[in-house]
Amino acid sequence: MLNKIGKSAKQAAYQLAQCPTATKNKVLTVIADLLEAQSTLILTANAHDIKLAKEQGLSDAIVDRLLLTPERLSSIANDVRKVITLKDPIGEIIDGSTLDSGLKLQRHRVPLGVIGVIYEARPNVTIDIATLCLKTGNAAILRGGKETLKTNIAIIDVIQQALSQVGLPQTAIQYIDNPDRKYINELLKLDKYIDMIIPRGGMALHQLCREQSTIPVITGGIGVCHIFVDESADFDKALAIIINAKTQRPSTCNTLETLLVHHKIAPMFMPIFSQIMTDNEVTLHADKRTIEMLNSNKAHVFPIKDEELRQEWLSKDLNVVIVDSLENAIEHIREYGSGHSESILTRNLTNAEQFVNQVDAAAVYVNASTRFTDGGQFGLGAEVAVSTQKLHARGPMGLEALTTYKWIGIGDDLIRQ
Repeated sequence: MLNKIGKSAKQAAYQLAQCPTATKNKVLTVIADLLEAQSTLILTANAHDIKLAKEQGLSDAIVDRLLLTPERLSSIANDVRKVITLKDPIGEIIDGSTLDSGLKLQRHRVPLGVIGVIYEARPNVTIDIATLCLKTGNAAILRGGKETLKTNIAIIDVIQQALSQVGLPQTAIQYIDNPDRKYINELLKLDKYIDMIIPRGGMALHQLCREQSTIPVITGGIGVCHIFVDESADFDKALAIIINAKTQRPSTCNTLETLLVHHKIAPMFMPIFSQIMTDNEVTLHADKRTIEMLNSNKAHVFPIKDEELRQEWLSKDLNVVIVDSLENAIEHIREYGSGHSESILTRNLTNAEQFVNQVDAAAVYVNASTRFTDGGQFGLGAEVAVSTQKLHARGPMGLEALTTYKWIGIGDDLIRQ
């Protein structure tokens, strides 16, 4: 089955690579319109998935990730329209020169080809990937989680309707609708047809893809994000940022998971902070040293475990650690961070510069929430993933991250001497 899917995707990719920008934008326009016109069908399918998820006892964080509401669906449609307004990178001349031999040499931006994406629980990812792939002339083979099977099928139907209306092959965006996990392993071996694999899910999925894939893999999206409250931080402004980073949408990969606090301000900061966290229904996890400074109902504070410092809570849980210095904060991030997003809250420019220079992550912030690490917030439109590796792409992956380049040499009957 997958060989047939892969072969048809490759053929579609050849056709997409030749599409003018106007055609690609037209199919995106139709997708956005159909998402709204067929919202009842999509939301009905999603309600079925939500009901099943709750019956199976999935966590509130997972349920929130897979939930679509009329407002969320409308926002998704508008995100598609934003991608339409973005510059099409395909065909862009990156650079060029004329060599001493007389050869005129240029690098042109071109599509990658076929993208395979394996993801869990978030139906908006289906639209994000499809729209960015279509805008950049790439075909895509998608394999979502069983938790959103009916929702994803309904969305894929909309996308394929739009492709047909514009005269493009429906096989440009295909979906593996069999939840059997064996198809993941088969997909990872389809190097004859697929040019890149992007996993979006938990650590186990990323490890599986790295170990089993014969196709290049872009890993990321695991967000063990930190904020360090420096001794010079403004308490009120720092607390507002912490609340935003932890509570705005706890189930996302750019959510704050561990707060680091300088020991000099901890006795004053911790009681205020813990009360605000209690007010926001955030459960704290801290070591003995930190717990002693927290002025909070004990039901909301638990002793921390080392493994909790290495995981995504994806919920209203927050690790709190007191550190003795900026250097200790950086060391902690190096040990426990996932390379996603890190932030320092400070009024000291020297400390800010040191933090930015020494913290190794896809996004590093000064006096800002980690929640900004997002394709839409970065002006990229949507994103296919947030890469935490360093080759090819890093951070939110927008349009340019789905392209490569080819060298084009033009001569006047030149031969190499």
